[in-house]
Amino acid sequence: MNDVFIYWDNSNIYHEAQRLADEREGTPGARYLVRIHFDNVLGLAQADRTVRRAVAAGSIPPEMQQLWNRMENSGVEVHLFDRGIQGQGEQGVPDQWLQLRMLEDAVDYNGDPGVVVLLTGDGAGYVTGRGFHSTLERMHNRGWAVEVLSWAHSCNRGMRGWATDNGKFIALDDYYDAITFREPSRPGHEFAPPRNPGVLDLSHRPVAR
Repeated sequence: MNDVFIYWDNSNIYHEAQRLADEREGTPGARYLVRIHFDNVLGLAQADRTVRRAVAAGSIPPEMQQLWNRMENSGVEVHLFDRGIQGQGEQGVPDQWLQLRMLEDAVDYNGDPGVVVLLTGDGAGYVTGRGFHSTLERMHNRGWAVEVLSWAHSCNRGMRGWATDNGKFIALDDYYDAITFREPSRPGHEFAPPRNPGVLDLSHRPVAR
């Protein structure tokens, strides 16, 4: 029951970090330099538990290739989507792919459920019985423990409230300095000085049982 299954909506986590960067960094233009520190985000999701499965969905832009390679080398199953394909929403198809993986695991591990660790704030579709929130409820009803990791400002209110009442909601804001860093500016385009990630402290990280 303590084994974790991690599902990572990279576009949601990354783009919302960009939105928050200018405010948290106190430096104009920080949004263009902020990056997600993969190792620390994975460590935050894992929280010193055994990872049974970890999957991530994202988009193809070449500047992200190092991140995807790092994820795959760490045992994360990565599936990429071309956000430039006409008629395909940037988030619709990746979200559906992640939700399908979650439902497959709910069936495949029906007799041995674990902890769902979902990294997204997207709770759209709930009123029609679709989307991440509905998928979490289905898994919870089958005996899965639930954790939602999201930026507080962007997490769907209904999903956040449900996760708080039925599992754990972990605000990524509390770990901002550890799970993000700033790349150096390009010469002639100095927005903000570089910043290394801080130390990840899990001592107050709540876990679902």
